[in-house]
Amino acid sequence: MLIVITLVTILAGMAMANYRSGVVRAREAVLKEDLFRLRDAIDQFYADKGQYPADLQELVSEGYIRRVPEDPFTESPETWVQIPAEFNPQDPAAEPGIFDVKSGSDATGLDGTAYAEW
Repeated sequence: MLIVITLVTILAGMAMANYRSGVVRAREAVLKEDLFRLRDAIDQFYADKGQYPADLQELVSEGYIRRVPEDPFTESPETWVQIPAEFNPQDPAAEPGIFDVKSGSDATGLDGTAYAEW
């Protein structure tokens, strides 16, 4: 009986480790998809308007996305790091807007890179 309990405990421990890694892989997949969608919306906005959006909420108000997604690791839509566009010397009156977006998480992915670098 003791051997059976030990085997069940070992198998349960292995299953729990696989479950946790599966959850992280799923969150990473969601993060990659969210980054792709946000970057695509920024590019579409720029193609349509000739300037970058001032912030992510402008993408929502202009109808490019329905809502700002939650960062799957910080669990908040407010923690996205918005990378500003470079200053355009040909149009100094134009506001630079945001060129790119990154995760606000300081965690490291399963591949060893920080989520904030994706």
